[in-house]
Amino acid sequence: MSFLKRYLIALNKYKWIPVVTVAATTTAAGLLSLTQSEPPAQFRGQGALALNQPTALFSETGSQIQQAGQAITRELLLADNVIEATARQTGLDPKVMAEKLQVSVQQPDPELGLPFLVGINYISGDPKESQAVVGALLQGMVQQSQLINASRLRSRIDEIGKRLPDVTEDLRAAEKQLEVYNRREEADILSARTGGLVGAIAGAREQQRQIRLTLEGINAQIASLEKRLGLSADQAYISSALSADPIIANLRAQIYQTESQLEIIRRDLRAEHPDVIALQNQLDSYKKLLGDRSREVIGGNGLAAPITNPGNVSELRQRSSLDPTRQQLANTLVSLQTQRDTLQQQIQAALKSEKELRQEYATIPNKQLEQQRLAQTVALKKSLFDRIQAALIDAQAAEAETTTSLRIERPASVQPIEVSGPLSPIILMLGGAGAGLIVGGALVFLMSTLEGRYYTKEELQNALRQQTAPLLEMLPLVDDALLPPALINDDRVVTLITEEGSPYLNAYERLRGNLKRMGGKGAKVILVTSSGQGEGKTHCAYNLAIASARAGKRTVLVEADLRKPSLIEALGVAPDLGANIEPLQYYGSPSDCIRLVPSLENLYIVPSTGPQRQPAAILESSEMKRLLEDCRGRFDFVVVDTPSILRYNDAVLLESSVDGFMVVTKPGQTQESMLNETLELISEAQIPFFGVVINGADIPMMDNMVEDEFGSLGSLDDDEFEAAAYGSYSEDYQGLGQR
Repeated sequence: MSFLKRYLIALNKYKWIPVVTVAATTTAAGLLSLTQSEPPAQFRGQGALALNQPTALFSETGSQIQQAGQAITRELLLADNVIEATARQTGLDPKVMAEKLQVSVQQPDPELGLPFLVGINYISGDPKESQAVVGALLQGMVQQSQLINASRLRSRIDEIGKRLPDVTEDLRAAEKQLEVYNRREEADILSARTGGLVGAIAGAREQQRQIRLTLEGINAQIASLEKRLGLSADQAYISSALSADPIIANLRAQIYQTESQLEIIRRDLRAEHPDVIALQNQLDSYKKLLGDRSREVIGGNGLAAPITNPGNVSELRQRSSLDPTRQQLANTLVSLQTQRDTLQQQIQAALKSEKELRQEYATIPNKQLEQQRLAQTVALKKSLFDRIQAALIDAQAAEAETTTSLRIERPASVQPIEVSGPLSPIILMLGGAGAGLIVGGALVFLMSTLEGRYYTKEELQNALRQQTAPLLEMLPLVDDALLPPALINDDRVVTLITEEGSPYLNAYERLRGNLKRMGGKGAKVILVTSSGQGEGKTHCAYNLAIASARAGKRTVLVEADLRKPSLIEALGVAPDLGANIEPLQYYGSPSDCIRLVPSLENLYIVPSTGPQRQPAAILESSEMKRLLEDCRGRFDFVVVDTPSILRYNDAVLLESSVDGFMVVTKPGQTQESMLNETLELISEAQIPFFGVVINGADIPMMDNMVEDEFGSLGSLDDDEFEAAAYGSYSEDYQGLGQR
């Protein structure tokens, strides 16, 4: 319904477009009917092609080519070479001939019993031309089919010839790879098959068993000797080496002799006696020499690595005092230790050999699988090579069997065509009028879309919901027949609702109540603006002030649009002719600029001094600010009328002096882009915002019962008035918050 309403509004606005398009198309159809004449005689040349029954075929490739040749399309039959050859034969222009030619291909359907059939139709004013073109075209299509089949066969032979070298090379490479692998791994595979690897693994295990038996006997001998000597094999080696060294034996004797002398003289002399000290130093020297010589002996004089730490001197003397028998046992223990180390190395080598043999044996299955894989690869490539060779021989044999897939089913024939007379002028004009209506309607819709305007109140409501902008009220469209407008200068028309009890005042009563609800009880200075021109902001400002005055509130209307003349004559107030000469002095004297409206009780007005050359400077002046503050203190309700917020900056300049902004919109006037820009400007600048008013909405007027309900709002106080106004507020916007 909203779309239909929008379209009807646009149609009413652009009603001249359908009229013009209908007139233009009807005139064109009428002129076309005058130019009609009897059509010339026409002739249709006809012919048909069917599938050619193949002769006996001996090659598989020939059968395939013949079968593929039956899948004929219209594009193949009407190739450029066929058209050009036919045109040369008949002496016609190929493009002109192609425009007159019609070719249809009927695919076979066994269920319906329909055969494959190619139908050819050629329409011309010359019967000989039609006969010649159809006949030449039938022959050309038969030859085209043969050329296509031959081309397919040659293409197949060429493709096989291109692929054969690569396949041959792959086969030779696979055979070479198998040969190299057999040369490298076949001996191991044969050894595994004959059992040689298994025997080697068993021999390695037997060798390990013999070594372990020998090692157990040597370990028993070592344990017995260590028990008898009380020394380990390493200790026995050290003791035997130290005991066999003559220097160590001499040093041990001197140490023993020095200790004996020191023990004797200590009985008669103190420790500080020089002789005691000399003997003690001599003893320390012998011990040091004993330690150094021991390290030389057991360290091998740099020729062999030391075995263990020789320890202190007492331990060295004890280990170097082996008798010959114990020394012989120690040497035997050292020899057995060496044999044990040798056997342990042998058993490790045997284990390693067994492990390697087992690993080699474990790889035998993989080697066999690899050998089988390579052999299978050779077989596959050999099979592919054989198939390609067979295909090549078969294709070469098919060259003698390749023929055309089409034959002429119906030769060329010519028949005259019955041509209807010219259309009736009435039918042409009616068709032109219908086309004009359709084009005109589309142009009306296009024009309304390009304007980017909201044509209905429903569109404005949806836009405000999307922008989360509060809707204060929908003001009805004023019927000029009920309230004649006041015609003012500057080509502006303002319709004033001055009659007490007028049904139009109820909407403004609700608007005032909703303004107080959105702004609170302290909100009394309301700035009225709009996004563009022609939306009725001045109309709303005047009638809002009149409604407030009718409600018993001392109300003043401030005309802050200093770019246009005042409209006070609409209220029966005479203009002050000298006000525009000294506007600052005029606004600086509230007693002079605030004028009483004699025809409406409680209504006052501050007329505009426009048009002014620098209105922004006047609006920013201290005189204007003091005037607005004086109005705030003296009056109950102040309405400030300003220009469009997007066209001029006047409304923003007065932001600090007002309590909030009210934006007026109107269906058919408000543009989508300008409304969005206005709401974004208010939001980004954090301007106090009461909401949006939809002016001139297409809504029915209230009946007598509703009128009686709101007829006494003027006698209510503020709280009672707000309660009555909230009850009538549209439920669709109860939940919208202040922007």
